[in-house]
Amino acid sequence: MKRKHQKTLELIFARPTSANVRWSDIEALLFELGAQIEEREGSRVLIKLFGERRVFHRPHPTPTTDKGALASLRDWLFNNGVKP
Repeated sequence: MKRKHQKTLELIFARPTSANVRWSDIEALLFELGAQIEEREGSRVLIKLFGERRVFHRPHPTPTTDKGALASLRDWLFNNGVKP
């Protein structure tokens, strides 16, 4: 895993939850882990990973991901053995 993806993973697992994680960095990390990413209606993004499908909302107008989405993503990754 590239250092940039490792840093993004560390930000996702950081306590307290970081407010400065860019969605584009999260997408790049998930793609590196083997995810298939599909655009849906509006700002929705379907992510297929670990044999599961999850829908997230791409943040707008700012590029940073909200803390609730990060917590959900953290739990999903942790439950599937992905740790920093």
